[in-house]
Amino acid sequence: MKDWHPDLSRSSSPRYMAIADVIEMDLRSGHLVVGDRLPPQRELAKRLNVDFTTVARGYVEAQKRGLVDSHVGRGTFVTGGADKERQGYAPDAAPDPRRASIVDFSMNMPPETHDPELIARMREGMSAMAANLIPLLRYQGFGGSSMDKEAAASWLSRRGLVPSQERIFVTPGAHPALLAIFGLLAKPGETVLSEIITYPGMRSIAAQLRLNLTGLPMDEDGILPDAFAEACERLKPKALYLNPTLQNPTTLTIPARRREEICAVARKYHVPIVEDDAYGFIPQHGPAPLAATAPDLTWHIGGLAKCIGAGLRLAYVVAPDSKAVWPFVSAMRANNVMASPLTVALATRWIEDGTADTILRFIRAEAAARQQMVAAILPAGSYRADPISFNIWLPLSNGWTRSTFGSHTRSSGIGVVASDAFTVEGTAPEAVRVCLGGPITREKLQGALEFMAHALEGPPEMAASFF
Repeated sequence: MKDWHPDLSRSSSPRYMAIADVIEMDLRSGHLVVGDRLPPQRELAKRLNVDFTTVARGYVEAQKRGLVDSHVGRGTFVTGGADKERQGYAPDAAPDPRRASIVDFSMNMPPETHDPELIARMREGMSAMAANLIPLLRYQGFGGSSMDKEAAASWLSRRGLVPSQERIFVTPGAHPALLAIFGLLAKPGETVLSEIITYPGMRSIAAQLRLNLTGLPMDEDGILPDAFAEACERLKPKALYLNPTLQNPTTLTIPARRREEICAVARKYHVPIVEDDAYGFIPQHGPAPLAATAPDLTWHIGGLAKCIGAGLRLAYVVAPDSKAVWPFVSAMRANNVMASPLTVALATRWIEDGTADTILRFIRAEAAARQQMVAAILPAGSYRADPISFNIWLPLSNGWTRSTFGSHTRSSGIGVVASDAFTVEGTAPEAVRVCLGGPITREKLQGALEFMAHALEGPPEMAASFF
């Protein structure tokens, strides 16, 4: 029934709920019958003069009630609520509180959305994916299908990268990709370089592979090119690891000029670069990736965990050349077999229908709002942050140490991680990373920041021992 035109005035509910209400009313009146095909969402949105997301939410609500089923490529069909309930379908299952409570506030996570329209759109993608569920439970070829690689290429193009499909791989997260890449580039006992303050996962990978990880000194623009060159002369490193945009934990972004200087040194000494671009999609107009300047030297890893959601364990890897492809495939297969087809299909769907871009825009806006809260509460110059990062790097003073401050803030509901986790060598500075993202609300975050600000005004013994 493509000509179905619901009269939303028949329901006093919000418009998206009204769409589901009218479907139910028309089923009862006989105006709709089981098997009828509802109009495509965009067509109905135009017909009703409402947003696409309003119709999408309406169809999702109707599906929750057991009134309709959606099938990718075929459409949305009326199934009948009463029949569904008799078959044991729950019209609206409540969230499982056991899963809702599993939160690690020390992890650097993007803010979580509470916007009903965006959540409905995300659920629509999952519902559409479920229509093709059985094939997604099978083994798949490693690295993603042609369709998945097209989505990856589209996503990577937002960073100015246009690699051929044969150099793109869909992997089960950045961490296993890093493990495979460094396993190819260096043998136990050999040296790899990184920032002196770096991502803790890189430290774990180096320890696992028994590599000598050496930290390079940094200024406000990142690693020092002269220090990099000196280390190349002295240590003959096998690779350089960098997290160049909104670096975890310091939030610095290496500017374009410094990136060119780093690439020039790497080219001179033939040192491969491993670019962990976890946060590269967050800035709207950030510097081009290192892989754009030195594509033949750079392994580029574009993870989705920080720009869409931490539970979406996927990363798009771009190999530097075709010769590197097969060793990488072998290394990844040995450790992981393949990325989860369910997760890959969801990411592809969200990229193709624009949901991923909508999530990314939300993360940018919410991270900016939270950084504005930090700026209003903590003294200027007392911390390091980027206006759109979802953490801050906080040097400590007034007698506070990283251990005493972490203990004091443990009950605050925000994650504080001591600098020891990030320090490659030497004495860790008295500093902590403070995470602003995840499920914490703005109200809760404001209270936690005010608690921190109060504590930092004086020495530890003067701080209140409660939150």
